[in-house]
Amino acid sequence: MFSKIRSFALSGIEALPIDIEVDVVSGLPTLQIVGLPDAALREARERVVSAIRNSGFDVPSKRVIVNLAPADVHKEGTSFDLPIALGILEATGQLSSNGGLAGWATMGELALSGELRKVFGVLPMALSASASQVSKFVVAPGNGQEAACLGALQVYEARNLREVVRFLEGTGALQEVRGSGEGAETFSSTDMDFSEVRGQRFAKRALEIAAAGAHNVLLVGAPGTGKSMLAKRLATILPPLNLQERLELTRIYSVANLLPAGSGLLKLRPFRSPHHTISSAALMGGGSAPRPGEISLAHHGVLFLDELPEFHRDVLEALRQPLEERFIVVARAKEVLRFPAHFILVAAMNPCPCGYFGSARRTCRCSPFQVQRYRSKVSGPLWDRMDLQVELPMVKWSEWEGRSSEDSQETSADIRRRVLQARRIQEERLGTGAWANGAMTTRQVRRYCALGDAGRRLLERTMEKLGFSARSLDRILKVSRTLADLEGSEAIEEAHVAEAIQYRSLDRPLFT
Repeated sequence: MFSKIRSFALSGIEALPIDIEVDVVSGLPTLQIVGLPDAALREARERVVSAIRNSGFDVPSKRVIVNLAPADVHKEGTSFDLPIALGILEATGQLSSNGGLAGWATMGELALSGELRKVFGVLPMALSASASQVSKFVVAPGNGQEAACLGALQVYEARNLREVVRFLEGTGALQEVRGSGEGAETFSSTDMDFSEVRGQRFAKRALEIAAAGAHNVLLVGAPGTGKSMLAKRLATILPPLNLQERLELTRIYSVANLLPAGSGLLKLRPFRSPHHTISSAALMGGGSAPRPGEISLAHHGVLFLDELPEFHRDVLEALRQPLEERFIVVARAKEVLRFPAHFILVAAMNPCPCGYFGSARRTCRCSPFQVQRYRSKVSGPLWDRMDLQVELPMVKWSEWEGRSSEDSQETSADIRRRVLQARRIQEERLGTGAWANGAMTTRQVRRYCALGDAGRRLLERTMEKLGFSARSLDRILKVSRTLADLEGSEAIEEAHVAEAIQYRSLDRPLFT
């Protein structure tokens, strides 16, 4: 007999519909799986046979052929266990589903006892299901909220194979899962606030600009000046995620198997802080079965690289393309995958190997050659891509005590209100093509960042004196546009250009 049931295979962060075709024919008892299965899928033979037997069903004493169609698409993982078992039971007459399994899709890993275990990548599969005439989903416990968060499918959770069979035959019931639309809050710190940062008024201003225009930031300062503390609070002043951004982000975390059990759509922007020993593949994404890397896990959020010069040179150089393109392409012999990577990069570093170059309180022990060699670990093109370059001084006692008249005790909520207003201005101006000034194309920069005579003369003098590159000038124009938006100004004034130039301090010669 012949049976067919629908499931899905992951390809990057997308899911492709797969038909599980089962045919039972005369021959030696064997279970053969064809259609480009990986090692985990080939091992499904042992899991499925044991699960069928231990669930009280008969294992056919014939030759069973399972084809995963289309056969030219690589399949991997354990999510095909349940549909393969159901296909075998229907093909052998042990499952009568009253009209077949059309319109149904199933997924889940089977234990040897027949229990169902959750799998990853369910949200992309649910998105693909809603677009491929599938209206009903059966998943393992822990996957229901993820599949039901779209509200477009009937989703049921089952604990074991026997429950699924009884439900499909109409002799048993499964609890339908209703999507709540809520999500996990475990990817951002909600107990941090900018009011806790003492001093560093200039750096706080730079991070407000970064949040308002989605600009990259480089923080340079001696140990203890608050670089990490400031970076961790950037996510608290970013705008809330819209529905499309929540879907994109949740899909990435689903494929990376990082969603908490029972989670729906994520609600908060991510903050990722990989260690400086990370490999290029872990940062960019990849592997034998390509998975999203840290830059994709930071999508629509913040990627924080502490101790920037300590990262491997090839890792830092690999950042250059996604910082411009806002995505990363992972090429393999049989497939080319594209992962989104639209994030704000915040990098932190010491000014020299000992950390005290330029400090008025501690003596730097480094020679000019050592300082230059330390900073040269970060290439010029990567410096250029940092829109805001901020040098942090040591905090004074009066600032630490909170008695300084210059110390702003604004909360994250206060700053966020100004950021939201600036973002609304940018959305009206840019539409859907670029959601913030930092993502503007060259054509948009020329159109929306026009300067008056005074601003143009200032930028010309700066370029001739400091030798800025063309990319640096574009970054200055984008930051100037954001500064104008924060003030609600339609035109970019000379003061906006002057402030933007201040944030290019590391473009200037270190030693003269």
